[in-house]
Amino acid sequence: MVYLAQTDTMAGFLSKDMRALNALKKRPLNKPCILCSASFHEITPRISNRYKKFVRRAKKTTFILKNGFSFRIIKDGAHAEFLRKTGAMYSTSANESGKCFDMDFAKSKADIIVEDERGFKEGAPSMILKLRQKRLKKIR
Repeated sequence: MVYLAQTDTMAGFLSKDMRALNALKKRPLNKPCILCSASFHEITPRISNRYKKFVRRAKKTTFILKNGFSFRIIKDGAHAEFLRKTGAMYSTSANESGKCFDMDFAKSKADIIVEDERGFKEGAPSMILKLRQKRLKKIR
């Protein structure tokens, strides 16, 4: 089941199945996706004590752990409410791999369209930080 929804940053595809998202976007099936959640309890890997407070307070930021697992916690807004109801989901932008956002493509590929008063827009992507042993590395 693939959802099309406006996330906290941009229009995106969401699913419990990461492979379904990769197949939909025509990219390698094992390419990692971001796990989005409204709660830290759904994120299984442990976060180093060094970064816990920083991660808890960050907004619109994706984190990559040393094992390659990436996640984002959404605390506010309609997207957070959606994730509270459905649980944690993998997320990716609602476009073909390497291309710009196209509403027709996005609506044709989604099983369920979740549209609210915000509509769909291609906004600025989230900042991506890699949590390393001694420091943070900014990816995007």
